[in-house]
Amino acid sequence: QLQLVESGGGLVQPGGSLRLSCAASRSTLDYFAIGWFRQAPGKEREGVSCITSRGASTIYGDSVKGRFTITRDNAKNTVYLQMNALKPEDTGVYYCAARPMSCTLPSVFNYWGQGTQVTVSS
Repeated sequence: QLQLVESGGGLVQPGGSLRLSCAASRSTLDYFAIGWFRQAPGKEREGVSCITSRGASTIYGDSVKGRFTITRDNAKNTVYLQMNALKPEDTGVYYCAARPMSCTLPSVFNYWGQGTQVTVSS
């Protein structure tokens, strides 16, 4: 069983930055692709970004391209989401999720974290 724990959320002003972390409970994270998703109140869950198991490929949703960057450090069993130029519409609960090897944002992910709240407001 793979457990994922998100951290790094908080309150930030528009234009600010946050870095989210997704830490895995086992040392074989390099087998898994990791995705970041978010859900705002009253809205459907949205795929934000994903990165393949070895980090060779990354995908971004249209709404975050050029502002968010996903990276991973398999030696630390951690995946990061650097979020810059944040907008109020980026507000929501951010979840990380894992699936074997490769990913697209419509892919089915097998393991999910509990989420971390991001609020962008002045």
